[in-house]
Amino acid sequence: MARLLVVHHAPTPVVRSLADAVVAGARDDEIEGVEVLVREALSASASDVLEADGYLLGTPANFGYMSGALKHFFDTIFLEAGGALSEDGSAGAGSSGRKPFGLWVHGRYDTTGAVRSVLSIAGALPWTQAAEVLEVLGDVGEQERAAAYELGGTVAALLS
Repeated sequence: MARLLVVHHAPTPVVRSLADAVVAGARDDEIEGVEVLVREALSASASDVLEADGYLLGTPANFGYMSGALKHFFDTIFLEAGGALSEDGSAGAGSSGRKPFGLWVHGRYDTTGAVRSVLSIAGALPWTQAAEVLEVLGDVGEQERAAAYELGGTVAALLS
């Protein structure tokens, strides 16, 4: 059975509603053969990453960057999970064996820096972006939750 790892930092009810919708989409009854494992960013481990076949990542945009919790996740798992560094120590091009991932980001005013930072790090891992980034600004309504549900379902369906 394929395993989909959902790693998120959802410290507010607004961001939690997106996380819940993503997970619900990944667990849609129409998708078979996929185990969905949900971890908060501060408790996800490299073994969780290594045992997964695909990933969904979620974060608020904090001061133009991903949350500290998601950054901690990346810092903790990066090298053990196959992350590549360039000669100057920055994120390099990831290696072969690309596993699919999706990303959702919530911000009050802007998500640009948070998206850029996550995609930069994810690009240095043996992962490949499998869906368009879900960027949500401000309040979360039915349309945003539906898009989050679709993101979860899309990445899970790729693994089924």
